Amino acid sequence: MMRWCLALIVVMACAGEAAAQSKGKGIRLWNLTSDTISGFQLSPAGKTEWGPNQTLNDKDKEVDHDERLRITGVEPGRYDAKVSYPNSRQCVVRDIEIRADAVFSIADKDLKDCTK
Repeated sequence: MMRWCLALIVVMACAGEAAAQSKGKGIRLWNLTSDTISGFQLSPAGKTEWGPNQTLNDKDKEVDHDERLRITGVEPGRYDAKVSYPNSRQCVVRDIEIRADAVFSIADKDLKDCTK
């Protein structure tokens, strides 16, 4: 009887977590730049405290043009982004508004302070 109760508790906990995750699709980046992105890091707007490379969340570790990428470990708010490309080019996108369970996009016109 004790095993059955423990198993039931585990199943209910897992089901509750899955239901919470399925309520929304999470935060996603839509790459509208003309190139494949190989690095994407976020920092609170106006700071340079870059977080982890979000492209590692993708199965091929890159975000092609017109592809969407799930962003993890980020709370809604305003952020700057460091965008990297396979040819070593890096650019910054400033003051992006990130909302819960929403898609935000970046396009070529948003890229600033690019270096090669």
